[in-house]
This record gives sequence, structure tokens and C-alpha cells, in this order.
Amino acid sequence: MRKRDKKQLIRIIVSAVLLAIAWSIEHFALIPTALTVGEFDLQTLLIFLIPYFAIGYSVLWRAARNIARGQIFDENFLMSIATIGAFITGEYAEAVFVMLFYSVGELFEHIAVGKSRKSIKSLLSIRVDTAFVENENGELEEKPCEEISAGEIICVKAGGKIPLDGIIIEGNTSLNTVALTGESLPRDTHEGEGVLSGCVNLSGFIKVKVTKPFEESTVSKILALVESSTANKAKSEEFITKFARVYTPIVVISAALLAVIPPLFIGIGDFAVWKEWIYRAMTFLVISCPCALVISVPLSYFGGIGSASTRGILIKGSNYLDALAECDTVVFDKTGTLTEGSFSVNSVRCAEGVSKDELLSLAASAEKYSTHPIAKSIVNAYEAEFGSLAHEVGEIKEIAGRGVEAVSEQKILLVGNISLLSDNGIVVPDCESENEIGVSVYVALGGRYMGHITASDKEKEGAASALLALRSAGVKRTVMLTGDRQSVAEKVSAKLNIDQYRAELLPADKVNALEEFLSDGNRGKVAFVGDGINDAPVLARADVGIAMGALGSDAAIEAADIVLMNDDLHKISDAILLSRRTRRIVVENIVFALGVKGAVLILGAFGLVGLNAAVFADVGVAVIAILNSMRNLKK
Repeated sequence: MRKRDKKQLIRIIVSAVLLAIAWSIEHFALIPTALTVGEFDLQTLLIFLIPYFAIGYSVLWRAARNIARGQIFDENFLMSIATIGAFITGEYAEAVFVMLFYSVGELFEHIAVGKSRKSIKSLLSIRVDTAFVENENGELEEKPCEEISAGEIICVKAGGKIPLDGIIIEGNTSLNTVALTGESLPRDTHEGEGVLSGCVNLSGFIKVKVTKPFEESTVSKILALVESSTANKAKSEEFITKFARVYTPIVVISAALLAVIPPLFIGIGDFAVWKEWIYRAMTFLVISCPCALVISVPLSYFGGIGSASTRGILIKGSNYLDALAECDTVVFDKTGTLTEGSFSVNSVRCAEGVSKDELLSLAASAEKYSTHPIAKSIVNAYEAEFGSLAHEVGEIKEIAGRGVEAVSEQKILLVGNISLLSDNGIVVPDCESENEIGVSVYVALGGRYMGHITASDKEKEGAASALLALRSAGVKRTVMLTGDRQSVAEKVSAKLNIDQYRAELLPADKVNALEEFLSDGNRGKVAFVGDGINDAPVLARADVGIAMGALGSDAAIEAADIVLMNDDLHKISDAILLSRRTRRIVVENIVFALGVKGAVLILGAFGLVGLNAAVFADVGVAVIAILNSMRNLKK
């Protein structure tokens, strides 16, 4: 409990004791009545004002301050005029009790918000402000992380947090990644592997070569994402905010009319009649206070975002959490999302008169500067069998969705898919490549077909069970989009039990394919899951863009609405279930609050219930709604 909440609790206890004393004095007539003005017992009034101001001065001060700023109609204003009206009608004990119970509700709200914030703010602990840098003399000096540049070497002792993204150049260790991914199992990491800032070095001393400055590090991106997560409101939140702005003035005006109009017709000169209707109007005000909705609805979404963050799911705003609850179609990129994305060459078929060395050398030389996984697999295959590349090519030009064009020995070298060769008038003879498992890369030199190389990828472990979990979560349709050949897409789709697939797509074709699913008016929202690098346009266009395993990627952070902090496909169904639970809690709170308030409001207008029932309809409902919202903090 925070210091402010402890003070609030002490004030509540003190005020409750003072209220009990004041009530006892009044009820048992412990002090003879000595001072009255008309029907008002000023002595008793003064006794009850002590606990009233002890607990209610902050509410009265906020109401007065907001009125001075032009912000009149809020819960502070409603509680102030309702309790002051109760004092005017002589209901001293009820006035104090209403303010006391309202303060109890505020305390519950602060505790609930504090818990939900704690689940998000726990991420702030992953930030490290300084690091030990190895200087030219091999000595360690402590420097602020903001002053460390890419290329510098930092040292991390066992038990320390890794301050910046980098690559281990010395040492082996186990890393605790729970703050980033939500996974409690340590990950063994060795020399040459990359590490992310925010992980905890568990076992060994390591030296890390920094690859990104602090402002571009994983930690900085996470913190920026978390800080902005509450800025994007869900439709339910926006509705409640607008509803309260319109609803509160209507309530105040209605209460004023209820206090004035009936006495004008029933007994204009009868104080007892005026007192009765003023009391009803005050009851009406207390019941009508919208704090149950204004507090519980945002708290439900905030709790959902906080709960997701503890599982390694970063959500940019409650509007995306809300949209995910309506999602019934999930579209996947294939390479790097459903499959490992790490290709290996499994077949090299040479044309007549062409050696394996020559074919691999031509392809690897053209692809050596590419970052595409298939290109890397070809380069790795050549170097593993024949050593370092000696063949030189020039004027390398990448052709989007086709392959690479270069110049070798003053001849045009083409390395890419079959369309690249066909577009250049080169006939590829019928071969067995169409029946091979994997992606075939065709090579032509000077207009002559040289052969083709086939590289294959494999499905991610757990991909099939993750797709099954999606169906259990209520997803009705799964789709795979890929640039691979039809035969490869068909095989992967059948193995993972995917409902539909589209193959041989260029990057622009993926957006067009997604548009078809988005335009289907009979379905709900569409989510797209990609690696966040090549799929940025599709991630941005989907109703909900989910970046898979792309933590640290600028494209993922910018284009995606939700970022999964590891490659676990099961996190998608977790996020969907969490979003639907959040939506369900929000609806429960709205229906419950409006239902109870509506019923008690009618009873109060006819004088069938008093301020005690009004307190339950306001603060009691708010406390119950808050407790219901706090369920969302549980895993």
C-alpha cells in the first residue's frame, strides 16, 4: 500500500470513530440540546461536522478547485452537494456516512489502480542506467548507458542485468529472460550469440559488443511502448468518458427539478414537504454518480494490458485489446512465423556441362550481400563444402519478388525464381524441382540455364498445437500467406491444418490478399501475424497487427499493434482469451452498474429508499465493479 493510501486509511478509521461518537451522542442524548435555530440542532450539527470535514475536506477542496477551473460536473461536485443537502435536511449522520463510504470506495480504487500499474511498472526495473566499458587498456570504467556507442565492449558480471543489446564476444552464460518474454526457464547463451538488454546474466562473466545505442535498445523500446499503451482508448472507454460528460449535468439538473417542482405543487409553504423532496433529490444525486463506470471500465483495460505485459505480450493500447476480442480470422506470414526461417540447401541440380562448384559459386557470389535466409543458406552451403568465395560479380541489382541480377565475366547473371528467368527469355527445362520439398533458386549466365538449388525450411515446434489453441479460443478461420511455390504452401498448410493459403505472393500481393479478408462483411476483425520486418505494410493494414519474434526491430515496434516478445505462437491465443475476458468484465460492470443504479434511482425518486441505499447504489456498486475489474490482473 502506498503512503497516500495509508494516510487515506488512517483518515477513514479516525472519521469512522468520530462518526460513532457523534451518533452515540445524538442517539443517546448524552449532551443536552442547548442551541437550536428553528428545526436545526446546531450543537449536534457541529458534532457531526467534525468527522465530516475529517474525511471529506479533500473531496470538498477538489470540487471547489474544479469549479474554479470550469470543470463543474464531476463525482466530487455530486458528492459535495449531496452531502451538504443532507445536512440541510437534518440527516447529519447519513451525510457523514455517505462521504465516509465514498472515501472507502476511493481507497479501493487507488489500491486497484496501484496493483494494475505495478504489473506494468515492473518492466521499468529492467532498465540499467550505467554499464562497465572496457577501454583501450583493458580496464573497466563505469559510463552512463546513453554515452555508450555501438561497437564498444561492455562487461556484465554474474547476477547483473545486460544494459544494452549486443553480441557475446567472450564467455558463456545462462540468461533469465522473464522480464522480456514472461518465460521463467533460463536460456543458455554462448559466444557469438546475440543478447538483449533487460536480460539477467545468471551464471558467468561475459563481454558483450554493443550493437545498438541506448535509445535504440530493446529496453528503451519496451518502456516507450508501455508508456504509450494507455493513450489509445477502447471504444468502451471513449463511450464512458463521453457518457459521463453528458450524463452528469443531466443528473444535476434532474435532481434540482426533483427538489423544486413537486413542492411547488404539493405544499409551497410547507418546510416538511421541501425537506422531503430535497432529501429525495440528494438521494438521486448520490445514486446517479457515474464513478462506478468511470473507474471500473478503464481499470479493466489497464489490468488487461498489465496482465499481458507479464506474459511477454506488449499491447499498444486498449483499443487494440478491444479489437482482438472481436477477432475471428488470423492471417499468418509463413517464413519466420509458422516456420523456423532458417533454410538449408538440400538439393543442387546442375545443367549438362555445369559442375556443382560452378553453380553454387555463381549463386553464392550473387547472393553474398543479401540478408534473405535462402540467400544465406546458399552462401553457407558453398563455404561449408568449398571454402571462401573466390568468384567475383559486379553490378548486383535486386529485383523485388524475383531475385538478383548481376554481371559475371561480362555476362548477365540471374539468380532467382523461375519467373525471373522467364521474364528474360530463358527457358527452364522440365525438371524434378517442382516435386522437391523447399524453395528452388534458378541460375542462368549469359542467357544459358545453369541449374537450380533447392533450400528447405521446417515448421516451428509447437506451431500445430498453437493453431489448435487458436480454434479453441474461438478463431474461426486461419490463413497463410507466402511467396513460396504452390506445392510448398500446400504441404505446410496441410501439415499445420490451416484453413486457407495463398502462395507465390509478392509483398504487394499480401496486402491485396489481406484486403479480401477485411472486406468480408460477414466476419469479425482480422489479425495478421508476421515477423515485423518484411511484413510492415500488412501489419499496419490489418485490424490487429501482431509482430512475432521481432523484439528490437523498428519495423515491428512501429507497424504492429501488439508485439510478442518471443517466438511462442501460443501467446496469440493467450492474448485473444485475455482480450475476451477483459471485454466480458467491462460488459459485466456496465450492465451491473446501470441495472442497480436504475432500479434504486426509481425507488429513490418515489421516496422508497434513502441515502443508505443510495450509498450502496453508488459506492457499493463501484467497489464491486472495481473488485470485478481486478480479476483481470490474475494470470
